[in-house]
Amino acid sequence: MVFWISIASSIITAAGCTYLIAATILVNRFARADAPKSPASMPSVTILKPLDGDEPGLLENLASFCDQNYAGAVQIIFGVQDSKDRAIGIVNQLRKCASAPDIELVIDPRQHGLNRKVSNLINMAKHIRHEVVVLADSDMRVDPHYLARIVAALEAPGVGAVSCLYYGVPAAGLWSSLFALAINAYFIPGVLVGLALGLTQPCFGSTIALRRSTLAAIGGFAAVVDNIADDYALGLALRARGRAVRIPSFAVAHTCTTGSAGELWRQELRWGRTIRGVDPWGYLGSAFGYPLPWALVAAFTSGGPGAFGLAVILAAVAITCRVSLLRQVERAFRLEPQAYWLVPLRDLFSFVVFLSSFLGRDVSWRGRRYRMAFERGWAAQQRAHSP
Repeated sequence: MVFWISIASSIITAAGCTYLIAATILVNRFARADAPKSPASMPSVTILKPLDGDEPGLLENLASFCDQNYAGAVQIIFGVQDSKDRAIGIVNQLRKCASAPDIELVIDPRQHGLNRKVSNLINMAKHIRHEVVVLADSDMRVDPHYLARIVAALEAPGVGAVSCLYYGVPAAGLWSSLFALAINAYFIPGVLVGLALGLTQPCFGSTIALRRSTLAAIGGFAAVVDNIADDYALGLALRARGRAVRIPSFAVAHTCTTGSAGELWRQELRWGRTIRGVDPWGYLGSAFGYPLPWALVAAFTSGGPGAFGLAVILAAVAITCRVSLLRQVERAFRLEPQAYWLVPLRDLFSFVVFLSSFLGRDVSWRGRRYRMAFERGWAAQQRAHSP
């Protein structure tokens, strides 16, 4: 039995290295593809930014959405649910900028369902004045051409909504660097390989842009207020009405502010269990994305010096493939050199999160605990239940 475990682990390691090589090629292809540039028209746009507390880099993140090279009218709505929320001070700083666009702050404590972020969006939605609605999480940072590219992508025939791939940029410290590596070394290749094989139809909270009429047609934000994976649920609702969600060939920055091992664990376990719920078979297949841990399993279960030596070689190849992928991500998105010395630790940590995601349903999100409930089978939306 131990011998066959070693053989199986070696085969999975080899398959995982092949996966990483394919992902590296796809990252390069994504970077070389033509990104949308200027829309044919400049429709008026409302940007929705739900906020919940202050966080490192929040001012710079929000300011990047204010500093856009876009000729059309732009309204930015910031929303909080607590009159003492520290994000209010950041919004007031933005209002004082001479170049600030039309900014509105909504303070409304009403809760419409289990997902507090979506409840915040429902409170903000009645203040939308413009034709195109762009939703983006508070930890995203964009360049001045972002809005023009989003609107140009939305104008393509058959497109109901636009979402964006994102890469990780660590704010500071070991834990934020590990979280950024999780995005750049696992999330990005997983999405690009899934898109290339037609196995995934993503919709990300980094950006969801759609027309106001399209949002109304799917029932507004109220349709997903009880889903913890609200971005996925919005994409699912759009596709159910025959509206395609396009991922254009550019990405935005995710500011990683993780400050402790516990926070990192909770964030990634929530990601893992959420993805397991919305795409169980795809998530199970991601086991091939961890070649280094499988190589170590092969090494410790090997039956002799030759098998052990082969497993060690496979482990070295796995690390080399992962580093090559990260270097390609750096070139594609013009990132600063990443912490390559953390790659072995990152691989092992990700593998432990992957295994742990199958051992329960509880998740933690912004200081609140939820229990995932799978309705109408594995492929259905997820509902989050507070204990």
